[in-house]
Amino acid sequence: MNYRTEKDTLGEVQVPADKWWGAQTQRSRENFKIGEEVMPREVTDAFSILKEACAAANQRLGSMDETKADMIQRVCREVRESRSYEHFPLVVWQTGSGTQSNMNMNEVVAFRSNEHFEQEQSELRIHPNDDVNQSQSSNDTFPTAMHIAALKEVHETLLPSLQKLRSTFESKAAQFDDVIKIGRTHLQDATPLTLGQEMSGWVHMLRKSEEMIGQSAEQLRNLAIGGTAVGTGINAHPDFGSMTAEEISRITGVTFHSSENKFHALTSHDEIVYVHGALKGLAADLMKIGNDVRWLASGPRSGIGEITIPANEPGSSIMPGKVNPTQSEALTMVASQVMGNDASIGFAASQGNFELNVYKPVIIYNFLQSIRLLSDAMVSFNDKCAEGIEVNEEIINKHVKNSLMLVTALNPHIGYEKAATIAKTAFEKNSTLKETAVELGYLTEEQFDEYIDLENMVRPKGN
Repeated sequence: MNYRTEKDTLGEVQVPADKWWGAQTQRSRENFKIGEEVMPREVTDAFSILKEACAAANQRLGSMDETKADMIQRVCREVRESRSYEHFPLVVWQTGSGTQSNMNMNEVVAFRSNEHFEQEQSELRIHPNDDVNQSQSSNDTFPTAMHIAALKEVHETLLPSLQKLRSTFESKAAQFDDVIKIGRTHLQDATPLTLGQEMSGWVHMLRKSEEMIGQSAEQLRNLAIGGTAVGTGINAHPDFGSMTAEEISRITGVTFHSSENKFHALTSHDEIVYVHGALKGLAADLMKIGNDVRWLASGPRSGIGEITIPANEPGSSIMPGKVNPTQSEALTMVASQVMGNDASIGFAASQGNFELNVYKPVIIYNFLQSIRLLSDAMVSFNDKCAEGIEVNEEIINKHVKNSLMLVTALNPHIGYEKAATIAKTAFEKNSTLKETAVELGYLTEEQFDEYIDLENMVRPKGN
């Protein structure tokens, strides 16, 4: 491999000749050989948006040469459009402020800008600190990039996936609205409802999660940019933060604002904790939905078996013909990972010592992983499972017919005590509710048939 010599304030460093980064990025590669978790691409894209916006703001403020500002903006767009992620190799487990990832972007933009200037035979040169990082500090750029990446992923990746699954269950709820089945509480038989009603609960869970995620994500519009080192805005124009937020909004088409208190923005990540709490709420609902589906589809002969789900692949390496609820298993594993991420994010966000939180990379890594996993899992579960759910009417009717909890409908007519006696006696004698009620002399056959009205039980009209 060929190398070139780069230098920083600590001296010279050998950098692979075909890479765009500089000395500080290379030092980070050598000093933090920890794990395989590379800084998410979404953060890289967010940084390129931020650096483009900063150059535009500095130009508007008259603190940067127009030619330099234009070149920085041009290269930032090039980085995003060419998806040149091979030039951003740093792992998550680095300095807790994300300084090295900030410098990685600064060095890449400076190097590539200077290549363009040389090709154009211009004597202008871009410096990673003095130009690309002008009016900025890692302490305000990294949390700004966190919010840009987080908000974009919530709206562009997570919510569309959530809406797709919700739409499927809305259709299924309507399709199965008249299919009467037995309800279950405490994993025991309860009174009837329709399968559509049961699924409507899932639909509303997803709708409420969508609302809560959307509402909480509004907090991500607040940006730390302009706070620089400790929140005072040293070395930056007083209008730099608000002007950069305007430029970010222009580039992304998403409204952002400069935070009203930069001291908060640098040391606290309660906004991301808040949004991820809503993601955890979604994970909890998906855990419940995934478990309900696999319980209802269990069997096929020894389980509940009230619904069927698609057979996507063989379920066992030893048991021929076995089919497992693998999409439910994948979905619930993702839910468990998101809950673990929430614990990690909450702890990391509590480590805002004095003017700076130094757990930023792990916070945004886990946040974006949660979004990616939830989004992918919902699409997979939707396409490979939910859309293919069908009803096993024979089993559903059998369970309803044999349920002792139909006796609940008799309470208004003969009272709780007599109704309980009917249920217990029928269970002990393995007889039907109707046979037992008549045998005990509590009701006639005609009265029983009149009172045990399944339609009235699932959609009560009153006593």
